[in-house]
Order: sequence, then structure tokens, then C-alpha cells
Amino acid sequence: MPVSDPRRVAILAEGLFTPQTAKTAIGVLRYAPYPVVAVVDSTRAGTDSADAIGVGRGVPVVGTILEAIARGATVLLIGTAAPGGRIADSYRPLLADALGRGLEVWNGLHERVLADPALRDAAQRGGGRVRELREPPADLPIGGHRQRRAATCVVLTVGSDAAVGKMTVALELVRALERAGKRAAFVATGQTGIAIAGEGISIDAVVADFIAGAAEQMVCDAAERADWVVVEGQGSLTHPGFSGVTLGLLHGSAPDLLVLCHDASRAEVKGFPGLSLKPLPELVRLYEDAATWSRAAGTRVPVVGIALNTSALDLGAARRAVQAAGTATGLPAADPVREGAAGSDRLAAGLVR
Repeated sequence: MPVSDPRRVAILAEGLFTPQTAKTAIGVLRYAPYPVVAVVDSTRAGTDSADAIGVGRGVPVVGTILEAIARGATVLLIGTAAPGGRIADSYRPLLADALGRGLEVWNGLHERVLADPALRDAAQRGGGRVRELREPPADLPIGGHRQRRAATCVVLTVGSDAAVGKMTVALELVRALERAGKRAAFVATGQTGIAIAGEGISIDAVVADFIAGAAEQMVCDAAERADWVVVEGQGSLTHPGFSGVTLGLLHGSAPDLLVLCHDASRAEVKGFPGLSLKPLPELVRLYEDAATWSRAAGTRVPVVGIALNTSALDLGAARRAVQAAGTATGLPAADPVREGAAGSDRLAAGLVR
């Protein structure tokens, strides 16, 4: 996004500005190329964003939309997720206030903002517009009919589970490749990635028949401007709720390489108590096999690195988890956030060797 872009973003996180509930806020505060001027959460007003979620040092938490506007906000981004993807009732008055004052609202939830008559009326009164981050294009193709530019390498981040950091790893890999002098592009497939990159398709909002086609279209378009295309993964092949999205993305993106992402503190599938996660070596084999199902005979799509999320562990436990993952799989392992550039560079080195 150009430096001169007039959009200045405030993040709506009312009552939910925590590491567990503010995934979109965390991603945007960490990676967005545009200025974030405030977070709106009246329960934490007067504090700093980094004190609540560990990122965004210097971004103030304010209590009202008017305070965010006073700090220059022209956009209000919904920065949290609610069960079922619905807009929280506590958010509706704040969204009405923003739209009534002419702010643009960015919504990554499944429920559409203007489906609420009160919010639609507020937008009409104040001139506020809505950008639905999860709204897919209307003319998506079925996958398997377009070839990307030759000499490009596609990397897909895949997961041991949902919400393990696949978007974060993809963005860190792009940064590492760029540090190594490579032309790299990030392909956003979820609402947070789209909010950061300014473009993309939210795969989980696409009709199932067109998931592969959407992924193929984004990868082919990105390959026209980059030699390395890093695709943000979604869900997990072993997650009972999200595996269909994962498989469609795996087929449509047709990756050359895979990076397996894993939350080192997690032993059970998210949302399914009692269902154990599969061991990393088994997941490596599963993904490598599935990646070839729609490919020519003899094609190999290897997992080339293990990216760990160790944010819930202390430093000693984190180091042991990284070492154990590398030993178990025989692959480079790192936490690209906790270790910074050293960790992401180690993973990126596994891509180009």
C-alpha cells in the first residue's frame, strides 16, 4: 500500500482485546503496511496495545469511536472473531457510530454488516462504507485449467491444526526470501491476510466447487510478479471441521514445497477435546501424500521445514520444542516469531537449498 494512502486504521476489539480472541488485531498490528492509529476497547482504555497482546507498542487503546477519529482514523477494522462468525451485539452500537460518522468499516466476519437494518441505516445517514473482507468474487473458475508462469516456486504453509500461525509463517517467509534477494509474493486466503495485503480471497467463504479455482487464480496472478509465491494455508487436513477447505487449497495452489506449522503447546485438535493431534512425522507424510493426489505421476511435494508457535511456552521449553521437532522430522525447525529473522531465515534456507 503506498505511503500516501489516506487510510488510517482503528481496530475494534471491544471487550476482546486478548491474545486468544484478537487474532486479526494481532496480525494487522504486526504486519500491516498502513498506520494503525488506535484500538477501540473501553475495558482497556488508556493502555498500550502491546501491554494487552504483546505487539503494537505505541498504539493506544481508546474507549470510543470519537477518540479513534480524533487520532486520525478513517477506517474501523473488526479485529476479533466471534463464534459462528456473527457480529457481537456489543459491537453493533460502535459500528453504527462509526458508519454514522462516515468511517469505512472493514469486516472479516461471516455476517455481513449491512444485513443489519440499523447498521445499514447508519451507513446511509453518515455515508460510511463497508468492505467485506470475506466476500469472494462472483466469477471464480473451477480449478485445474490454468498453468502458472514457468520458473516460479509455490510454497504453501500447512498446519497440524487450525489457528497455529500459518498466515504469520507465510508472511515471515516472504520477508526472509526478500532479505535473501528473491522476488516473493504473499497470497492471502483469509480475512486477516486480506486486511494486511489489501487483496486476496477468503477461501472459507467460497462455494466448495470453486475453492481450488480461487487458489489457482491467486497463485497464477502472483506468479506474474514474483519468482516465489508463498500461500497462506487454512485449517488442517486432520481437523474435522476445516479439512475440506485445506484440501481444496492444497489442490488449487499446487505447491512445490510445504512448510508444516504447529503450536508446540497443543496436544488436542482445536475445538475437539479428546481428539489428539497426530505426531509431526505422520503429518509430514500425510501432507506430502495428499499434495500429489491431483498431480502427475512421479511428482514429489516435500515438507521442507517445521514452523513452531511457542508463544505459550517459556524460553527453555520453547527451545526444547524446536529441537524436538527437528529431531523427530529430520527437517529445519524454528519459531520465526520468537526467534525473529534468524528463525525465519533458517526456514527460508530450507526452501532454496
